[in-house]
Amino acid sequence: MITRLVIIAVAPAIALGVAVYLNDRYDREPIALLFKTFALGALSVVPVIVVERFLISINIFTGLLGVAYTAFIVAGFTEEYFKRAVVLHGGAYHSRHFNEKLDGIVYCVFSALGFATVENIMYVVFRYTGNYYVGILRGILSVPAHTLFAVTMGYYLSLAKYLEDEGEKRKYYARSLWLPMILHGLFNFILMARIPWLMALFIPYVIFLWYMSIVKLNEYTRDSRDEFNRINEIYVDEDNKGEKE
Repeated sequence: MITRLVIIAVAPAIALGVAVYLNDRYDREPIALLFKTFALGALSVVPVIVVERFLISINIFTGLLGVAYTAFIVAGFTEEYFKRAVVLHGGAYHSRHFNEKLDGIVYCVFSALGFATVENIMYVVFRYTGNYYVGILRGILSVPAHTLFAVTMGYYLSLAKYLEDEGEKRKYYARSLWLPMILHGLFNFILMARIPWLMALFIPYVIFLWYMSIVKLNEYTRDSRDEFNRINEIYVDEDNKGEKE
């Protein structure tokens, strides 16, 4: 049974990781650096647990305010902060391999998937042992949600990396944290508040997250393709000049 639960817990992250890796088809990132980012994302669960427990211990809010505090601050801010820290300080952000905007999304997704894998194992294998439905639901909703938040994070982190204007750079750098935090917090709040009319908005919200993420991913994929074609044209022109000479 444990083996099946582990498979259920890790399969969604593997599938999403492979999908993102294959999508980065014009200038793929090195496997070693992706694995390192994934592993550090998994290890980030440790400081996340410590910080979340502290934040819960100082919670002074009750009712919906308490739910909002837990959803946006305890979970949303803490988890997105450490997932982003993995990319910023774990070697990916300043690597020579981070050489196009799409890379920001790829590395943020792998950091998020590392975190989501360990979190999923904790829920599916240990907390709800024997309940396959928890694993299936988390595989459909929670793990992909971490990926979607990471797409937004990577989108703005790349903008911050490649902009020259310091004011604009700081703006997008900050946005790479607070916007995923809000998206994450709203996802959790809808589920935790248990308000019927709010729950009715959950599926449309998830569809919105997917749509927004696909638009961002497609934009940077087109940029990657255009840069790849431009470099190839330069090489072809140089080869033609060499043949004429």
